Amino acid sequence: MSAKELNLQIDTLCRELRLATLRKEFETVAAEAARETLSYEEFLHRLLELEYNRRIENRQKAHIRQAGFVQYKYLHDINRDDLPEDAAAKLPMLERLDFIKTGQNIIFSGNPGTGKSHLATALGISACQQGYRVLFTTVPRLLTQLRESRSQRYLRMVENRFEKFDLVVCDEFGYISFDKEGAELLFSHLSLRCGRKSTIITTNLSFDRWKEIFGDPVLTAAMVDRLTHKAHIVNMNGKSFRVKETRQMMEK
Repeated sequence: MSAKELNLQIDTLCRELRLATLRKEFETVAAEAARETLSYEEFLHRLLELEYNRRIENRQKAHIRQAGFVQYKYLHDINRDDLPEDAAAKLPMLERLDFIKTGQNIIFSGNPGTGKSHLATALGISACQQGYRVLFTTVPRLLTQLRESRSQRYLRMVENRFEKFDLVVCDEFGYISFDKEGAELLFSHLSLRCGRKSTIITTNLSFDRWKEIFGDPVLTAAMVDRLTHKAHIVNMNGKSFRVKETRQMMEK
């Protein structure tokens, strides 16, 4: 069999076995192996390592895509000197992602524009890259989904799916108030995860103001109690990034 025929056979076999990276790279690696006088085992190891690393990379990209992030923000993009003091102090611990293993929540609470959503998104993407199943949603979007699932009678299926995520990021908590049904739906849904799975919440309201969006003081107290139990509370009050960026643009 000629070299050309052999390469065609290898290409066909790789297609059938779905070894996309190996199919693409085997000729290049074979040439490298010849130049470097690699053993057969070293050549095979290099090929398989390329295939493995590409699959891991593709899996990470799929997890990030499926999580539903509104925008892609990464931990290395964060200017830590601009973070509120409490966030800057706690971030080195949080980015280890141990809170996911222990099923602890994180609540980023503070005034607008201080990086709450950026931090929550960056931790979520980091979790995807570590192989965790993540869901990103805003509280208004989640509430709409819950209402629709109730009307279509598949709420339990949505609840089962929601429970299984290793990490759920709920952004924009406190931007809208709820009626009684909405408050109860949100409470029961988030309560499913408490103590077992991790949830990150970003909010511009202090806990004593949560009753403004829930309406019911008893329900509010129960929600705060469950979400904050053994949770990492991060004070995000500080100078607004957006105001700073606007000023810089105006100065230019």
